[in-house]
Amino acid sequence: MEPKFEVKMNEYLPLRDVVFQNLRQAILRGELKPGERLMEIQLANKLGVSRTPIREAIRKLELEGLVLMIPRKGAEVAQITEKSLRDVLEVRRSLEELAVCLACERMDAQGLKELKEAEEAFEAVLGNEDITVVAEADVAFHGIIYMATDNQRLIQLLNNFREQMYRYRVEYLKRKECHPQLLAEHRDIVYAIEHGKTQEAARITCQHIDNQVKEVTDLLRKQE
Repeated sequence: MEPKFEVKMNEYLPLRDVVFQNLRQAILRGELKPGERLMEIQLANKLGVSRTPIREAIRKLELEGLVLMIPRKGAEVAQITEKSLRDVLEVRRSLEELAVCLACERMDAQGLKELKEAEEAFEAVLGNEDITVVAEADVAFHGIIYMATDNQRLIQLLNNFREQMYRYRVEYLKRKECHPQLLAEHRDIVYAIEHGKTQEAARITCQHIDNQVKEVTDLLRKQE
């Protein structure tokens, strides 16, 4: 069966990056389903490219946890499991807690201004039918906190890990009934950072992650 997702070319990006972004978005939006095989020839025909950038994209998607390589079968879209969810979000919880504590100490006036603008931008896109738009606004909000740590090793770890977190972020954001709580948590985090309330910022951030674990876990159990 030929893939059904829409192909979006970008003249400003290298071909390998265009292919990767197209496949990644197709997985995150559910256009390529968990367990679906990724046939290099079919994907190459769909995107109008050779198999080489397809192969490179699949390898990168495997590193992100979005694709699994199955012996004697090839690549397939990874299943979202409760175990993989907890593995990812346990690490995220610790890293984000450290980041927000450092941000409380180190964020300057410009960073705080950008954080407030990011919080407003996130609120503005809530309800968008393209959930990846909401997810990117959420990523931008947290990214400002990362940068405020002024710790390049931590920023690198968070950015490298962010891609593995993205799929679970999207699944969580699909639950629109959770959006008011999520927005309130963002506002509380901004307030805590602005007023240097380190313990409060850490508590809210951990609760922020724990809520995501709970909601996505409930979703996965209902799908069983």
